[in-house]
Amino acid sequence: MRLPAIASSVGAVRTAARERLRAWGMAAPVCDDALLVVSELVTNVIAHTFSDHLECRLRAEAGQLRIEVEDQMRTGTVPAPRTPAPDDHGGRGLLLVGAVSSAWGVEDAPHGRGRTVWAELPSRTEECR
Repeated sequence: MRLPAIASSVGAVRTAARERLRAWGMAAPVCDDALLVVSELVTNVIAHTFSDHLECRLRAEAGQLRIEVEDQMRTGTVPAPRTPAPDDHGGRGLLLVGAVSSAWGVEDAPHGRGRTVWAELPSRTEECR
């Protein structure tokens, strides 16, 4: 999925990801975790990069669901979890991604000046809500 890097894209990506996960027959807990990861990673591109667009990719293979969100203009810092104060309104996204994922990471995009943040979740098949 390729979308503009604007706030309304978060909902659009969630809807498209939910439909894809349903078509693959993913279990409801996997769907919930995957939609959280997608939302957080897309929001990070919108909030923390200078990208005009972003790409979100989902792959299910060998018992793993891999989620990748690629920006087009990486910043000077690498995405990393923060330790927000209890009253902070943000800063928990990558902590949440780490909590629900079996692994996650950051790599330079294979083309252009972008960066890809990815996460993997164990996949199970059942009915996705």
